[in-house]
Amino acid sequence: QRQLVESGGGLVQPGGSLRLSCTASGFTLDDYAIGWFRQAPGKEREGVSCISKTDGIQYYADSVKGRFTISRDGAKNTVYLQMNKLRTEDTALYSCAAVEATPMGLITQAPRYSYWGRGSQVTVAS
Repeated sequence: QRQLVESGGGLVQPGGSLRLSCTASGFTLDDYAIGWFRQAPGKEREGVSCISKTDGIQYYADSVKGRFTISRDGAKNTVYLQMNKLRTEDTALYSCAAVEATPMGLITQAPRYSYWGRGSQVTVAS
């Protein structure tokens, strides 16, 4: 059974940092493009970042560019989202997703993703 599990969320003050992890079981993340999405209460789901299957090509939403970094650790079958300089507007449920893609393909549309985790809550508040 293919599963994705997110971890690393929590409560942090504005300006702080968190690192989210997305760990897979039942399949190898290096074979997939990976995306991070977030959804705040009352708002639509937003694509935050994604990384291609190979070559590490990355995409960031304008709202997080320069603050968030996506990366892979193949040995741990995990993708990370390092979040720095967090703002109150970053508060949301963060989910990772996986999709089969061309080696350098970036998939920013959530409906195209095949596998999803349940999410990890990030709350930014003073």
